[in-house]
Amino acid sequence: MKKSIVILSILAVVKLIIQLLGNRNYGFHRDELLHLSVSEHLDWGYMEFPPLIAWVGRLSYWLFDYSLMGTRLFPTLAGVLLLILCGFMARVFSKHTYALLLAGLCCLAFVPFYRNHTLFQPVAFDQLFWTLGFYLMVLFLKTEDKKYLLLTGLVLGLGLLTKYTILVWALGIFTGLLFHKRGKHLKNPWLYAAGLLAFFIFLPNVLWQLEHNLPALRHLEALKEAQLSETHPLAFGLAQLESPFTLLISLAGVYFLLKSEKFRPIGISAVVIFSTLWILQAKPYYVFALYPALFAAGAAQVANSLAGKQWYWKLGVAVVVLAPSIPFIPYSTPLLNIADFEAYAQLENSDGRIQLTGDYADMFGWEEQVALVDSVYQSLSAEERKNCVIWAENYGEAGAVKILGKKYGLPNPISRHGSFWTWGYGNDTAAVWISLGNETPSVEHVFEEVELVKMIYHKYAIGEENGIPLYLCRKPKRNIDQWWRDYEPHIFD
Repeated sequence: MKKSIVILSILAVVKLIIQLLGNRNYGFHRDELLHLSVSEHLDWGYMEFPPLIAWVGRLSYWLFDYSLMGTRLFPTLAGVLLLILCGFMARVFSKHTYALLLAGLCCLAFVPFYRNHTLFQPVAFDQLFWTLGFYLMVLFLKTEDKKYLLLTGLVLGLGLLTKYTILVWALGIFTGLLFHKRGKHLKNPWLYAAGLLAFFIFLPNVLWQLEHNLPALRHLEALKEAQLSETHPLAFGLAQLESPFTLLISLAGVYFLLKSEKFRPIGISAVVIFSTLWILQAKPYYVFALYPALFAAGAAQVANSLAGKQWYWKLGVAVVVLAPSIPFIPYSTPLLNIADFEAYAQLENSDGRIQLTGDYADMFGWEEQVALVDSVYQSLSAEERKNCVIWAENYGEAGAVKILGKKYGLPNPISRHGSFWTWGYGNDTAAVWISLGNETPSVEHVFEEVELVKMIYHKYAIGEENGIPLYLCRKPKRNIDQWWRDYEPHIFD
């Protein structure tokens, strides 16, 4: 056991160092700005997601203020814990220490995890709860100790407060137990006690959803129309092929679990989860939370197969799994400063702009936007500043003004996008409005006097944040309260 702890500690430190090096670069992602914004409005739910990310954001603020490194520490720690749990799970599946090593290496080799464990988003915590849930179920199947069921219920409840996709995990686990030993475990009353525990933890969010007319369903429908409906049915499966060597380990894991009498429910659940997400045309990364359990099982299968083989067989497998991934890590977490990444990725300058990936491009431009808003705000008279509203078009721009604008002393912005809509329009009698990102027809629909201050461009920012207008507006010609309420059906547009 001591050897296992040493190996896991080394792998965890490697993971931590890589993530911390990436966490320091570029700026906040638009989604991070939203998650930090909702942390200033603690509640049992939000229009786009459950509440746990806001609670973690508030804790981050108390500890680190709005520091980039501090904010990103929490998803990084979730990633480190995920790796450790994966290793422990492999140790349950196999007596060979090599299984633990290979499972940890799979977590290091799976490139998408670096992105997931950099950005302050629910996905990092969702993956952690899936992995912890699998680990507890593995321990239950091994020992049949009821405490693991109750702990699983606790994890499921917290997972539901993180991301609703863990319902698919619960469906998979239930189905696995249903088809195992004629549903033996479904007769265990502690299983239903665990389900009740999860439900009561989740209940406040359910009540919040009902009170707000089920925005989660509306958000899912908007997401389906905007993104998922355009996804080719094969895209979900093809995306898994982008990490071929860890995929082979995970397939070995499915084989190991399905042939195991004791752990077959986990194998069945893996098949059900993958199939369900594919049928639902989910985003490919939703299924990544399944992989740590499969890495652990696949590592056990490989370790058992290589038992008695010469050391170089084990080394060869480890190198094949890990080495091909290393060159791609800078594409998933910003290890390199932007100038070095330009050269590394051989990016071309097109009309003064650099085409970065969506995530990296979404980390640029916010500071400049807020500085320009502040310059307009400071140009107003003292009386006008007291009676001024900053209106941002989307949650990224609004989040930037709300979070980054604090160092300038800017007032909280308003936006009709997502959760920002629920926080209202502020001062409906304001004499001056600063509009960020709203197009000309939108501002002219509301105001009689509209002055274009500047069109905002940025070399690295994402396309939708380039060529956006900054307006100074006066004399509203609409009833602001009615204008705001009428927009409710479009808040996810």
